[in-house]
Amino acid sequence: MGKRGPKPKGQVKIQWSPRFAYAIGLMVSDGNLSPDGRHINFTSKDLELIQLFQESLDIKIHIGKKANSSSKKKSYFVTQFSDVLFYKFLMSIGLMPNKSKSIGEIQVPPRYFFDFLRGSFDGDGCTFSYWDKRWKSSFMFYTCFVSASPPHINWLRQEIHKRIGIRGHITMDGRHILQQLKYAKADSLKLLRKMYYSRNAIFLSRKRLKIDKMLAIVGERL
Repeated sequence: MGKRGPKPKGQVKIQWSPRFAYAIGLMVSDGNLSPDGRHINFTSKDLELIQLFQESLDIKIHIGKKANSSSKKKSYFVTQFSDVLFYKFLMSIGLMPNKSKSIGEIQVPPRYFFDFLRGSFDGDGCTFSYWDKRWKSSFMFYTCFVSASPPHINWLRQEIHKRIGIRGHITMDGRHILQQLKYAKADSLKLLRKMYYSRNAIFLSRKRLKIDKMLAIVGERL
């Protein structure tokens, strides 16, 4: 019987924590698993988000640039690394190659759900606001999560409702490709306070700044 080779060593320490859960949220939104069973890719137009991804996993890997399918201009930042153990872990909690339309539930420990959700929001979420002209001095604002996978959006909605009792509503984008889970005003504020429960939590600075400015208009803060 031949000698067994050395066990594979992972670059990522697989241990749940607020930052690790945040990274999983980013993976669900902007990450990709290669069909080769070992490579993990994370792509974003936002350099800070790439840096936060690496920071939250405590890894330091080359950051490159690439173009999308419709342009030759390299306007996207990308980081890619090989880690069989982390790849298998991601598969075990619900991620998969070519996940965008088929991903569903992600197995996140309950205590880290809102860290995971903040990562998902920083990847594919947004806030928007406007003055509603139908009523005097009526300022509306929303928190929104976006996905091409109906099972994933429905799972997010169920999990958020289970934890803080808000339902939100689901709409389709103009092209009927993406589903949008939206929370308005009071529910949005309740959700944001859960997601940004600490100034020490890791988050994308430009989205947090936008939220702070939006809430200041109605005299609220996180």
